[in-house]
Amino acid sequence: MMSKMKNIFLVILFCAIYQTTIAQNYVPTLKNNTQLHYVCKLHGQTRTLQLTAEISKNALAFKLETRGVNSKIVMLPEAVKSGNALSFNQGEYAPVLNLESNETFFMISQSAYQDLVKNNSFVYNNTTYVLDKSYDKNGISIDGKTIDALHVKAQIDETEMWIIKNPEFPLICKIIKNPLGINPTLVKVVD
Repeated sequence: MMSKMKNIFLVILFCAIYQTTIAQNYVPTLKNNTQLHYVCKLHGQTRTLQLTAEISKNALAFKLETRGVNSKIVMLPEAVKSGNALSFNQGEYAPVLNLESNETFFMISQSAYQDLVKNNSFVYNNTTYVLDKSYDKNGISIDGKTIDALHVKAQIDETEMWIIKNPEFPLICKIIKNPLGINPTLVKVVD
């Protein structure tokens, strides 16, 4: 009898540990000097892109480096908080680019993220994105670690995005089928 109880206990313990291990997905954080490495499909070409975060009280900026292009993309605090438009600028037009007060870069705003969590959808660039609950959660990973992300689909075209579950900095870790031909995938995070 004790042997059976011991075996049952061990099975339950194993299952609990297994479930805890599975449930722990990687949530990349953003700090000053965090480097985000992306591979971008741009109009049929492949390009690597590095973004280095600069966080201050007045703005969030990404220093962008890719194929001879060095630029600084600056998001205003109001955009990080409640922006509703994604900038696809590639840093080629100015050494410092100050985005509009409603524009974010490689992330959605905190309020859009809250809408997504609360209502299973959000509106960005006048497009409604809806949470895809049927998505296989093991699809996005960095260095063998599964990223804890929300998968959304646009309602007017075939665009799909994966947004990291981080309410402070909801980074976009992947875009596919973008009609603009810009499809980045996050491949490495260096703190």
